[in-house]
Amino acid sequence: MSRDFDDLSLGSLELLCLTAEQQSFTAAAKVAGLTPAAVSRTIARLEQRFGARLFVRTTRSVRLTDSGRAYYEQCKQALVQLVEAERALNGEQQAPAGVVRLSLPTSYGHYRVLPLIGAFRAAYPGVQLELQLSNRNVDFTAEGFDIAVRGRNPPDSGMVARKLEDADLLMVASPDYLRRRGTPLSLAGLEGHECLHFSLPSTGQIVPWVLRLDGGIAERPLPGAISCFDDIIGPVTLARHGAGIAQTYRFMVEADLATGSLVEVLPEHAGASRPFSLLYPAARHMPRRVRVLIDFLIERLAPQAQFKPD
Repeated sequence: MSRDFDDLSLGSLELLCLTAEQQSFTAAAKVAGLTPAAVSRTIARLEQRFGARLFVRTTRSVRLTDSGRAYYEQCKQALVQLVEAERALNGEQQAPAGVVRLSLPTSYGHYRVLPLIGAFRAAYPGVQLELQLSNRNVDFTAEGFDIAVRGRNPPDSGMVARKLEDADLLMVASPDYLRRRGTPLSLAGLEGHECLHFSLPSTGQIVPWVLRLDGGIAERPLPGAISCFDDIIGPVTLARHGAGIAQTYRFMVEADLATGSLVEVLPEHAGASRPFSLLYPAARHMPRRVRVLIDFLIERLAPQAQFKPD
């Protein structure tokens, strides 16, 4: 096999990946322990070698060109393979190690995933986790995430999507609120109540309630003077304290229903659901620390699913 790379090429590719992920020569230099000028010169040498621009530079940041993004994706995968090969030689492959970054929606994170993290760490003590709880869609490449859980149907974005569950929705209110305002006996009766809403962080639009109507499922906008932005747990907390009626996931209020601190309203119109899926970039060679977390979550949250290597 001929030599196609000089001794500095591997380090140059690592700097390219760092710059792409940090979107800044200065930030990449800080991570690498170099000067911004050294990082800039390295990128310039790569661009000169390929005869193509890899980054668009502005006064505040740098971003990948289309050609640069395609090359970055290949470089990142190649570097992952090299790291995994070295770990295999050192015997580390038997004990997964390193950092995994996981993005979770607040509801599913608090009520489904976070309760499992202690057991995961006990099984894989060498794996460190960085958990982000947010209801916005993350950019895997720019923000350096390995896995995300998202509600609703995932977009066709080239990601692998594994269904975890269809989460049932229902309407709840506190006994105190229902004593003060009365219990609605029909959907029309909700018009006179305080319906607690959640607004999507990406658009600011209020999420309509999804109800079972006439044997089917339909969205229904309902009145309400209170809307929570970004945190879907907010309407449930408000409902617990008598502020109104909330539609939420059953898994979030199971304990409240058992103790009576919340009461189901109009159960005949429950039965709608929303899907939650595990998303991760398609890659032929996935780091084992990422693979074991995917496998663990699917095993615990989707018992009927089986992890199939990509």
